[in-house]
Amino acid sequence: MTLRLFTSESVTSGHPDKLCDQLSDAILDEILSQDRNAKVAVECLASGGLIHVAGEVSTEGYVDIDKIVRDVIVNIGYDSSEVDFDGRTCGIMLSITGQSPEINQAVDKGDELGAGDQGIMFGYACSETPQYMPAPIYFAHRLAERLEFARKTGLVSYLRPDGKTQVTVGYDGNTPRTVDTVVVSTQHAPVVDGQRLTRERLEHDIRTHVIDPVFADSGLDVSAVKYLINPSGSFEHGGPGSDAGLTGRKIIVDTYGGASRHGGGAFSGKDPSKVDRSGAYAMRWVAKNAVAAGLASRLEVQVAYAIGVPEPIGLYVEAFGTENVPLDTIQRVLESVFDLRPASIIRDLDLLNRRYLETSTYGHFGRDGANFTWERLDRVENIRSVLAELG
Repeated sequence: MTLRLFTSESVTSGHPDKLCDQLSDAILDEILSQDRNAKVAVECLASGGLIHVAGEVSTEGYVDIDKIVRDVIVNIGYDSSEVDFDGRTCGIMLSITGQSPEINQAVDKGDELGAGDQGIMFGYACSETPQYMPAPIYFAHRLAERLEFARKTGLVSYLRPDGKTQVTVGYDGNTPRTVDTVVVSTQHAPVVDGQRLTRERLEHDIRTHVIDPVFADSGLDVSAVKYLINPSGSFEHGGPGSDAGLTGRKIIVDTYGGASRHGGGAFSGKDPSKVDRSGAYAMRWVAKNAVAAGLASRLEVQVAYAIGVPEPIGLYVEAFGTENVPLDTIQRVLESVFDLRPASIIRDLDLLNRRYLETSTYGHFGRDGANFTWERLDRVENIRSVLAELG
């Protein structure tokens, strides 16, 4: 049987780009904790021994950005020159201005809320995993999480914060059947137990403590997996000390691993008035509930906004031939069940009462155990009721 191969990747919290996403969201969280009406768009750049924080913030509160940045970096594990970056001594530059008054006037309409920008957002869900996520990105995230668990618990004592994972799955039609290739690249200490770390030990430990536990109950055929562990050789130097990081540069990792289209907007550092974030969360909510309700087994939903305009200017659905009812009927049902104005999304998904830092690693969607409101299956019965009314 010839299988089609599809690949997705993930990264650990110590990857330079993900470090910047976490910094942006930690700053956002602290601002929103003081001022729920704040408008925030913060991006970070990490390179060498420097963190540059830039963006637009309008708020009545005050936050100690220097402390937030240092605390996040140290908590990730960059706390000395031995790991190529030290959050306690790195330089921090700030370049933050207020939100444009023209944008503020367009967005803040009293009881209503105009979209914080123009743009398109996509949501996606499929029935190939219990989490309604594509298998490659789901397992790539679980590998990255497990890699970090092994490091932070000391299960593999010589690991360091930077790391990447990649999973290639073999598909029979739309059904995942096999794990074809697993790639794990992890930063590590050069010496362990007084001896130079060998490739043989690294491969054994990563297989035993990271890869095998993730796929043990996957339901996929792992009998012929190709394992590539640190395929470039040694990986002693990593993180922002070796490679520049930037907020918003892992948007495919953050979403569906390439299985769905992407509107291009990043999430981290943006308050929920920015539809890049809230609109994308809403589209995941819409798509997941629609698949769970049986409208299709794969569904991609696009929404479009114009800056300052509350009502979406377009909604588009694609089921890739898996629809159980006509696409125009699916669209009518979704438009009836979901209010996609920004203020309604913020209210229905309670987006002003959450910590966004927890979203900034291991995916914004399909996370086991995460209390993400956009993952709730709370509109399934509404969808079925409206569908029945439409006949």
